[in-house]
Amino acid sequence: MYTKRIIPCLDINNGRVVKGVNFVNLVDAGDPVEQAILYDREGADELVFLDITASSDNRNTVVDMVEAVASKLFIPFTVGGGIRTVDDFKKILRAGADKVAVNSAAIMNPQLISEAADKFGSQCVVVAIDAKRRADGTGWNIYKNGGRVDMGIDAVEWAKKAYSLGAGELLVTSMDHDGAKDGFDNELNKIISDSVNIPVIASGGAGKPEDFYDAFTKGGADACLAASLFHFKELGIMELKDYLHDKGISVRRNAGL
Repeated sequence: MYTKRIIPCLDINNGRVVKGVNFVNLVDAGDPVEQAILYDREGADELVFLDITASSDNRNTVVDMVEAVASKLFIPFTVGGGIRTVDDFKKILRAGADKVAVNSAAIMNPQLISEAADKFGSQCVVVAIDAKRRADGTGWNIYKNGGRVDMGIDAVEWAKKAYSLGAGELLVTSMDHDGAKDGFDNELNKIISDSVNIPVIASGGAGKPEDFYDAFTKGGADACLAASLFHFKELGIMELKDYLHDKGISVRRNAGL
């Protein structure tokens, strides 16, 4: 049985961790290096950093942050936001990130996925998919620009294409469930996980330990990502892992090692 991963997500704005709701009412939540160290000690398997401003003006700040985190962190971390070119991949990876997440740029230029995979290896390429159920209930469409633009492309078909182009992992965020804390979209995650032969990270909807269990058992997810649930200390990472372990889910429990 493969070990399932628990991944906190840190939203970065101008080099600082922020908390908010739907990217508004942002509140400074501290230094990303300090937050990263804390999550490392608490038993997180990986970390995801998203530059929510996604601006080239902030790229140097992000690179500096990646270098600082890499010097202190002992678990893998992924950096995303504003990644548009293979050169952007190179900068972030050279700074010490283990993986790079792309969303909008990959939609607009799918060959970016294969170019990055060819140059750096598929294991470095995470394709983030923001998906929302269509009004007629027939499936899900993908969105770009932080969920603002409906691309009219089926999410499952896009997941298959990203996989075929060389993506090493898919980060699937349900826009319908995001922030609702009523559980992950296990129907969407299951269909995608059954359609590709790479890990699927479930995102959007975590509210309680049972949600993570369902994502792994019903949704076929290989990892679960959450933000506010961990940031606001509503659920501890090791508390969650103990619950999952007791339920028969294989998780890493050597916190702080």
